[in-house]
Amino acid sequence: MYDQYKRKINYLRISVTDRCNLRCRYCMPEEGVKLLSHSDILSFDEIVEFTRTAVSMGITKVRITGGEPLVRKGIVDLVGMLGSIQGVKDLSMTSNGILLGKYARHLKDAGLNRINISLDTLDPDRYNYITRGGKLSDVLSGIDTVLETGLTPLKINCVIQDDHNEPDARAVKEFAESKGIEIR
Repeated sequence: MYDQYKRKINYLRISVTDRCNLRCRYCMPEEGVKLLSHSDILSFDEIVEFTRTAVSMGITKVRITGGEPLVRKGIVDLVGMLGSIQGVKDLSMTSNGILLGKYARHLKDAGLNRINISLDTLDPDRYNYITRGGKLSDVLSGIDTVLETGLTPLKINCVIQDDHNEPDARAVKEFAESKGIEIR
């Protein structure tokens, strides 16, 4: 497959849920959003069938996204199903990191290759404010588990409010570099 500029398309992002366990101020209104009913989202079998079709058309990289994909019941099973598709060479996920301490090893065992984690600050109070209730310690624990598990290269996505020199962005960058993590 090629796009309109004749670039080869080999990368597929699959949103597996609209649900999230955080309410980040830049992402979602405080009251949340109207969620889809379970009957309106793709089943695992439908996701796998679609992915197989995409792979037959040249897709080799698949990224699982959400909302927060780790809140989808059975997500480790879905990772295993996608990881077993012949032709998928790179299976990755984007996560807010809150549940990675619990799931990282299972995801790796199921076939996940790597992960991107969203992290905008290293200040626990600011993190709690930005996410409307999230605990920074959960994310940091998840990052350590990911590194121990070998879901690498690990990348951290940091939303910059003003410019790359703001204190939160600099702190996240220094943290990532100290652990050998790519920052984006």
